[in-house]
Amino acid sequence: MTRPSEDNGAPRASGAGERPSLPGALYEAGLPVDMLTDEQRLVLSELTEEELAVLLDIKSRLDAVEPEVQAHGEIAGGALF
Repeated sequence: MTRPSEDNGAPRASGAGERPSLPGALYEAGLPVDMLTDEQRLVLSELTEEELAVLLDIKSRLDAVEPEVQAHGEIAGGALF
């Protein structure tokens, strides 16, 4: 996902057709934020620094095991079908 150019990282209220801004770190971490509803984006835009750090830590841990999980899924899927 690419970070929108108008995003300055500061939360803004949803309204007048504008989507809430999200911290750039969410885009940089590769979270699928473009697929979220405006309500979900608003929740993420209001995260504290500590909450954002926890979310990004969890994402990095999931990414660390992703290749192993994907490999098992591909092997199992090929064996079963």
